[in-house]
Amino acid sequence: MNAVVIAVGVMLLLSLFRVNVVFALITGAFAGGLVGGLDVKDTVAAFTDGVGGGANIALSYALLGGFAVAISHTGLPKWLVDNVLKVVSKKEDSRGKALSKALIIFVILLISCFSQNLIPIHIAFIPLLIPPLLYIMNELQIDRRLIACVLTFGLTAPYILLPVGFGQLFQQLLAENMQKSGLDVNVADIPGTLLIPVGGMVVGLLFAIFVSYRKPRRYTNASIEEEGNNTTYTMKGIIFSFLAIIVTMVVQISTSSMIFGALSGIVVLYLSGSVKWNEADSLLTQGMQMMAFIGFVMIAASGFAEVLAQTGDVESLVKSSANLIGDNKSVGALLMLIVGLLVTMGIGSSFSTIPIIATIFVPLALELGFSPLATISLVGTAAALGDAGSPASDSTLGPTAGLNADGQHNHIWDSCVPTFLHYNIPLVIFGWIAAMIL
Repeated sequence: MNAVVIAVGVMLLLSLFRVNVVFALITGAFAGGLVGGLDVKDTVAAFTDGVGGGANIALSYALLGGFAVAISHTGLPKWLVDNVLKVVSKKEDSRGKALSKALIIFVILLISCFSQNLIPIHIAFIPLLIPPLLYIMNELQIDRRLIACVLTFGLTAPYILLPVGFGQLFQQLLAENMQKSGLDVNVADIPGTLLIPVGGMVVGLLFAIFVSYRKPRRYTNASIEEEGNNTTYTMKGIIFSFLAIIVTMVVQISTSSMIFGALSGIVVLYLSGSVKWNEADSLLTQGMQMMAFIGFVMIAASGFAEVLAQTGDVESLVKSSANLIGDNKSVGALLMLIVGLLVTMGIGSSFSTIPIIATIFVPLALELGFSPLATISLVGTAAALGDAGSPASDSTLGPTAGLNADGQHNHIWDSCVPTFLHYNIPLVIFGWIAAMIL
């Protein structure tokens, strides 16, 4: 058996049985290492070496958590919620509630999409925006699995489709690796080519909104009410909060570092007096604790990926899939997409998947007779598959961090499973269609 299949299978199975994701990743890595021919000592050494690769992103999220708590302390989230409440209909009739629910979903979708391009702060907005909105969502009985799907769509679809912000990085990485593998790619051709697969994600989002999670779901309000009523805000604090967000965005773009972006935003808040110096330590510690789970998962996922890399079974999985395909284009397209899904589900990053699969898939696709556009669609979709639904992906960890602020949202069953079903299945179907018609 291939080590990748075993490792990912063990990790997903343990996660579905509500085993802690970090423990599931470590156990899956250990099983994959042994199956892949490494002994216990080599497996542990590979995992330990890989852990360092996740340190940068773990520190990034820790500082983003500190920034989020500092912003919350200024009262900006409460100000946003108060303004949303003024707009949201207070009518008790079904029409008023439906319009209010639609507004909440639209606002969350819009902000999450902007977080990938217009204001590329990624998941940093979630702990700022979502916890204060939980009270309103509870009053409207909005199913949080729906909000998880909305957030994950906004965190993934824009970078796949739009060549701006994180999307620019994704599409440049895709073009560079495909060129290294023997296919000259014009970056300008990528958005139009990936439009069909992203259309599948749109279908999945609409299905989640109008079918899967349209029924009311009840949550308790006690813990949210206790936290939300003590926060006050001043216009000075609001103004400097927006300034801090702008500074964070500018620094992050100019340095390509979430660490220095978050740090600069924190400095603005402290220097402006929006957050007092004697509160700095406790606020930063609180924020880091809030994002610590994501950081530990990313660290464990990095070790997991290194173990699989050491076994060499990632490449062998791709190559064995190529051998199974023969000269059947339809089977070839389907198998390439499924292999991409497996790899990304384990690694948790579509960006890291591109170099792994492009090396084999590009020559294979050209040999099978796929057009350059179809090849772009195959490799791009295969890389993006699994980002939604992976227990180790920030596209699911981020929504959980916000929606579970009061302990009523399970990471696996309320974030990973819904997003996997509503996005990966349509991506496979529409990605396959794109490969066959382009």
